[in-house]
Amino acid sequence: MNNWKLEKLSNLCTKIGDGLHGTPTYVEDSNIYFINGNNLKNGKIEINKNTKCVSEEELNNNYIPLNDKSLLLSINGTLGSMAFYRNEKVMLGKSSAYLNFKTPINKFYYYYFQLPFVQEYFLNVATGSTIKNLSLKSIQDFEVPVPEFQEWNNIASVLSSLDSKIELNNRINAELEAMAKTLYDYWFVQFDFSIDADLATKMGNPNLTGKPYKSSGGKMVWNEELKREIPEGWEVEGIEKSCSIIDCLHSKKSDLIFEDENSFLLQLDNIKDDGLLDLKSKYYVTKEEYRRWTTRIEVKEDDILITNAGRVAATAQMPKGIVSGIGRNITAIRPNKICSTYLFLSFRGIDIKRQIRLNTDAGAFFTSFNVKGIKKLQILRPKNKIEERFEELVHPIRKKRELNNSENQKLTELRDWLLPMLMNGQVKVGDKNYGE
Repeated sequence: MNNWKLEKLSNLCTKIGDGLHGTPTYVEDSNIYFINGNNLKNGKIEINKNTKCVSEEELNNNYIPLNDKSLLLSINGTLGSMAFYRNEKVMLGKSSAYLNFKTPINKFYYYYFQLPFVQEYFLNVATGSTIKNLSLKSIQDFEVPVPEFQEWNNIASVLSSLDSKIELNNRINAELEAMAKTLYDYWFVQFDFSIDADLATKMGNPNLTGKPYKSSGGKMVWNEELKREIPEGWEVEGIEKSCSIIDCLHSKKSDLIFEDENSFLLQLDNIKDDGLLDLKSKYYVTKEEYRRWTTRIEVKEDDILITNAGRVAATAQMPKGIVSGIGRNITAIRPNKICSTYLFLSFRGIDIKRQIRLNTDAGAFFTSFNVKGIKKLQILRPKNKIEERFEELVHPIRKKRELNNSENQKLTELRDWLLPMLMNGQVKVGDKNYGE
């Protein structure tokens, strides 16, 4: 165990405070964002479509001096999420606390605060029966270990290097996703795919060789199912003509039991917004329960998963090497006579998104998109090997994203294993065995 001395957080900071207790005057035309605890995620201030803006005058009236030694902490509702301040133009709300440290040791406490017992402390000292609130006094009085500079700096450097690699992979994946989506839009929304001489001849217009199809005069016809024009000769067909639709069981699962690492069911939270799987948490069931849930389906590579409730119509594609069942409110779509990556990108394109909106049931408590709605979907089917040629281009992009995602999960596991070991002294930075 480490023999670090203990100090109150208030002794390590020039100030610990929170943001505005009240509602500011919002404006539309501004680059100054009003930040609350839900904007603090994974060390960053995240701006989303619901983040409101304030004026320069409002910011000046509620000015809080932040710097590179500040650590932002969510203290209302969701507790314990954090972000560093990186000179963003932001104004803090009351659910965002700031800890202005005297030294750059904020990098160390960003990780220390992630330890389970610290997160549990935040929860235990918080007040409120419905919405939890962490008081500034409880933060100020919280006693934390204070390592020597070299020790805390080494620990923060090791853990932040893992986070930096994870962030790099995420950026690469975002760029790859945008690349695949842009290519899909060019080919199947704008219909400006380029074609070679052989394909141009088959389509009856040799002058289209090497040119974008639609803008170079390719013939278009109106399609009633999609409510837009498509290239002549292409078809729109029901999804069941090329795919199997496999619903999950709707019976209640047993309590969480770990018997075998492969006996788990994918849940809604495992499906990320970027179309990849997050397997940090797994819902394990008994081997017998797993067998019962997978009698009809055990999802495999290329299957597309789509959520039926909660976050309706979120999709992910099964990568190679993952064997699992699917839990409630998830349907699997298995491509049989259609290119798998083309099908997946179609689910994230305008045609199927529009159909999903039309077939989503708005219930009293939640919306749902069930198997009945999925079976109504119509899919655009290109002719003359265009679908296959598109697949050749986007399949490697998909595989690279899956590889980066898998690497990130391993890096996350290593970081989460190292964190408590470094903090309690079981592993020292420089110990050659810590990465084995």
